[in-house]
Amino acid sequence: MKAASPERKSGSDDAPPCLEADAGGKSDRFRSRSILPVRLRGRRSVFDRFAGRITQWVGSPWAFLLAMVAVVVWAATGPLYHFSETWQIVINTGTTIVTFLMVFIIQQSQNKDSLAIHIKLNELLAAHELASNRVVAVEDLDEGELEVLRRFYCELSRRAATNGGVKESHSLDEARELAVRKRDIRARRSGAAEAAA
Repeated sequence: MKAASPERKSGSDDAPPCLEADAGGKSDRFRSRSILPVRLRGRRSVFDRFAGRITQWVGSPWAFLLAMVAVVVWAATGPLYHFSETWQIVINTGTTIVTFLMVFIIQQSQNKDSLAIHIKLNELLAAHELASNRVVAVEDLDEGELEVLRRFYCELSRRAATNGGVKESHSLDEARELAVRKRDIRARRSGAAEAAA
């Protein structure tokens, strides 16, 4: 993957989405030749901290126990309220509000976790000398492009199973080089066969 040039303005049409912003979009140009022009400080927004704590707490056994107690108390009060419509609306309204709010909190946490995983995988791909850097930031591709890549890797898997088992693998670049070599060999063989005939 090429490093972004310092002259390229952020938000240009040809800039990959992962290189468009510099320091949260505060600057028009990249400050250095580094691919990661943002200084990581480890600071999180108030909502980020709030969502992280809520997500951790909601996933705990104590939260489940509290929810279970609330349902048991609600069910136990049914005969007291003669299982009225108001009694049913209380649990319906309460669970609807909690579910509605939790969707946004959990989604924020999942988005952040997903982004962190993509960054870690991108780092592994970029650091490994035999890995193809073309799949770094593959999450920015559209569905059609992802389907093309999926078919390619399915074909590599099929070839590996046919040719050498699970220990044989190729990167995108190795596969292309191998295809070019095979095409050249076939061309030489057919040229030699024509010359002999």
